Amino acid sequence: MSDVSNLRDTIAPKSDQMNADDLIGTTKTIKVTAVKAGAPDQPIAIHYEGDDGKPYKPCKSMRRVLIFAWGDDGRQWAGKSMTLYCCPEVKFGGVKVGGIRISHLSDIEKAIDLSLTVTRAKRQPYHVKPLVVAAPAAYPADVFAEKLPAMIGAIESGKMTRDAVIAHCEKTGTLSDAMKARLVVTPTEEDEF
Repeated sequence: MSDVSNLRDTIAPKSDQMNADDLIGTTKTIKVTAVKAGAPDQPIAIHYEGDDGKPYKPCKSMRRVLIFAWGDDGRQWAGKSMTLYCCPEVKFGGVKVGGIRISHLSDIEKAIDLSLTVTRAKRQPYHVKPLVVAAPAAYPADVFAEKLPAMIGAIESGKMTRDAVIAHCEKTGTLSDAMKARLVVTPTEEDEF
């Protein structure tokens, strides 16, 4: 290791999921791509952009927050964002071990205040702030014009569907409706009945 300008990788836990240790001294804002069913002890896995196969598996309290804010249909969470942090006060088996908590959520109109169960006999207030997500940048018009023939070719050849081309482009920036309209392949005389 010759580059010591960012040592965070040296403390990353070896795990198949995001851990509180991944967030020591930092926060992480994630955009949900999918919610999948998990094991009984961790019933959901929230996949997000750039998760590198390490989804966020929220504890029961954070699942309650998410359901309260976004509803109980996990399929509707895709595209929404949240900011996560490590709370060192989280206990497991009576011992402070730290845990992942949510500080901000997109797609809520105002701050949320809940009373969450801490132990069987104790509840504690919990506060979540709205997350303002910047609108994605527009796909560059000059790049679109340059790549349009290749995009049309991919659709015509069957290598990609129109939706797949749009999804691929929108990793870079949002396509305008006019750009999307240009991604229509017109049938040739050979294709007509």
